Amino acid sequence: MVAARDLARKAAAEALGTAFLLAVVIGSGVMAERMAGGNVAIALLANTVATGAGLVALILTFGSVSGAHFNPAVTIADATQGGLPWREVPVYVAAQVAGAFVGVAIAHFMFELPPFFASSRVRAGASQLVSEFVATFGLLATIWGCVRRSPSFVPFAVGAYITAAYWFTSSTSFANPAVTLARAASDTFAGIRPADAPEFIVAQLLGAGAATYLFRWLVPSLPAVAERVVDFPAKEST
Repeated sequence: MVAARDLARKAAAEALGTAFLLAVVIGSGVMAERMAGGNVAIALLANTVATGAGLVALILTFGSVSGAHFNPAVTIADATQGGLPWREVPVYVAAQVAGAFVGVAIAHFMFELPPFFASSRVRAGASQLVSEFVATFGLLATIWGCVRRSPSFVPFAVGAYITAAYWFTSSTSFANPAVTLARAASDTFAGIRPADAPEFIVAQLLGAGAATYLFRWLVPSLPAVAERVVDFPAKEST
């Protein structure tokens, strides 16, 4: 019973955190596009800053409950390193995907848009897929590289990395399968055409896997540390 309640809390944290993340990504994209007067660079900058800041706040908020993954790629990578039991992975992923779609619907409601409408924004081609591989590789590299010595800096490092990756990748760094699926249901500034989403997700998972196994070699003690990543804020406060 205790384990079930604990998993329920983790799932709720993942769903709520991912919902807020998508509300930030979609909502700031809509607001930016409406206020930028056609200047795409200014709109992207506004979308970027909001997303990076939102990530820091959300990881700090939910990190002590679930580890604040908000991302199936991170969840699977964590499980491969022993930081999360495999039996919890489907629960995490389901919560993340459900939360992502709830976040999209909430963002749309706030801006008087339909709850869901398929995106027409084309994000296709080899350059986009390589960008998603690189973006997700860098995200997992940032996480694994920070957790060994400075776990309390992970929220800030992740927020900073995603902020940068918006600008140095041609895909604007989705780096998250749940986010990709949900953004396919939003024909807004942050959307992605549904037909392009599966290839993005494959590239993301490959990037996450490559970074995880590289850092398993670079940081041999990583499996022993991974379990502490899940609740680093709580353990640091004791």
